[in-house]
Amino acid sequence: MRSIWLILGLLLLIALEILKVYFIMPFPGSQRSNSIDTAYFIHKNIWLLRILGLLIVISPVIYFFRKGKIWQKILLIVGILLYGFIAYQFNFRFLADKMFLQPTQVQFTPAANDTTNKDKLVIAATINGESKAYPIDIIGYHHQVVDKIGGQDAIITYCTVCRTGRIFSPMVDGKQEHFRLVGMDHFNAMFEDISTKSWWRQATGEAITGPQKGKQLAELPSAQMRLGDWIALHPDTKVLQPDTVFRKRYAGLIGFDEGTIESNLERRDSGSWKFKSWVIGVSLNGKAKAWDWNELVTKKIITDSLAGIPLLLTIEPNGKTFYVLNRKQGANTLHFSLNADGTLKDAETNSVWNLQGHCIDGASKGMSLQPVQAYQEFWHSWQQFHPATTH
Repeated sequence: MRSIWLILGLLLLIALEILKVYFIMPFPGSQRSNSIDTAYFIHKNIWLLRILGLLIVISPVIYFFRKGKIWQKILLIVGILLYGFIAYQFNFRFLADKMFLQPTQVQFTPAANDTTNKDKLVIAATINGESKAYPIDIIGYHHQVVDKIGGQDAIITYCTVCRTGRIFSPMVDGKQEHFRLVGMDHFNAMFEDISTKSWWRQATGEAITGPQKGKQLAELPSAQMRLGDWIALHPDTKVLQPDTVFRKRYAGLIGFDEGTIESNLERRDSGSWKFKSWVIGVSLNGKAKAWDWNELVTKKIITDSLAGIPLLLTIEPNGKTFYVLNRKQGANTLHFSLNADGTLKDAETNSVWNLQGHCIDGASKGMSLQPVQAYQEFWHSWQQFHPATTH
C-alpha cells in the first residue's frame, strides 16, 4: 500500500505541474477545448493541491528512505528528481511571462528621424492629437506594451497566434490596472490583472474567469497598416523603437508580416476560409462579419453593409494597408467603382476619392468617409470570438 500511495502521490504532483501550464499554453489539444475554468481552478489552488500531494507521499517517502532496499531508495530518488525537473520546466521554462518578457525601455523616434523599414506592419493610433506607431514585430514578441498616447493610458497588445492587434484602456473600476501575460485560451493571448488575478482575453478585452469575470476593457481606436502609409497620413507620428536587449527575440518574427514565418502557429494559410486564412473582421451594433483577404486583394474594393451601416473596403497597391469606411455621406449612401488610376468614383456625384476615403475632386471635394474599426486576423480567431459572424 505504501508503494501505491507513493506512486499515486508522485503522479498527482507531476500531473499538477503539467496541467497548470498545459491548459493555457499551445500544447497538442490544449487550445481546442473549453478548459479555462479548470485551468483557473488549478492555477488558483496550486499550493493547496501541492500540499495534498505532499501529504500523500510524505509517509511513504520517510518509510522507504529508512527501511527500503537499495533499489527502492534509488527509484525513490529518481522519482523525486523527475518531479523536480518537471516542476522546474513547467514553472520557469514554459510559463508565458518567462518566455515573453516586457521591454526594459519604451522609446520613440519622430517619423522624420526614424530608420525603421517603412514596409513593416504597425498597430497605430491617434489620440488627443498625438499619433504613435508600434511595429508588430516588437509588440508581437512582448504581447503588450504599456504607454500613453495623447495623455491617455493605453495597453498596446498583439497576439501573433491569432494575428490580433488591439489597444485598450487599462482602467478597471476607475483605477489603472496592470497586467502580466499568463498564457492563452483558444490560441489567444491571455493576461492576468495584478489586483484580483482575473484572466482577460486579448482579442476582446473581456475578463473570462476570476473575480472580474464579465467585465470589459474599453478599446481605443487603432489601425493596422504599413508604417510608410501611416507616416504619409500622420507625418508627425512617433515610432516605437526596438529594445536592444531583445533584438534576437524580435528576429524570431521575421516573415510574420507576410505570413511566411516558419512557425506553424503563426504562418498564414494562403487559401481562403481555412483555419489560418487572413480575414478582415468588423463588429458593429452586436453584429459581426468577416471578408476574405484574398478577395479584397483581387478586387481592390468591396462594398457591403453590416448592421444597417453601408461599408466600403479598400486596399493599397502594396497589398498591406487596408481601410474600412462608412459609405454614408450625409443623407446619401454612396456607391463606388474603381478608376483605372486606382482612385474611386462615386455614382451619385461622380466625385473622385482616394483609397483612404477622402474626396479629392468633384462636387464632394474636401469631404471624407468615416473610418470603421476593423481588424486583419486569422479566420479561426475571428470565428472563435465572434461565433455568430457571417462571411
